[in-house]
Amino acid sequence: MVENIVKWGNSQGIIIPKAIMEGCNFRINEPVSLEIVNKELVIRPTFRHRTLEERAKDYGGKLGDFTEVDWGKPLEGEVW
Repeated sequence: MVENIVKWGNSQGIIIPKAIMEGCNFRINEPVSLEIVNKELVIRPTFRHRTLEERAKDYGGKLGDFTEVDWGKPLEGEVW
């Protein structure tokens, strides 16, 4: 796939096709890291912590039953 470098205000830019965005798991407005390796431009997604809601989607949107458990009184030198 060939794309042109275009002028974008005072900068230059490359339009990334949707198929490439999806294949790399890039999302609009999320940061990426740019690096030059052997005179080639490498674009990588930066690490981003997922929100609790995003993690819940991996489990069908349900986080599970988080009921409080009574473990009883501390024994000997235990601190609760």
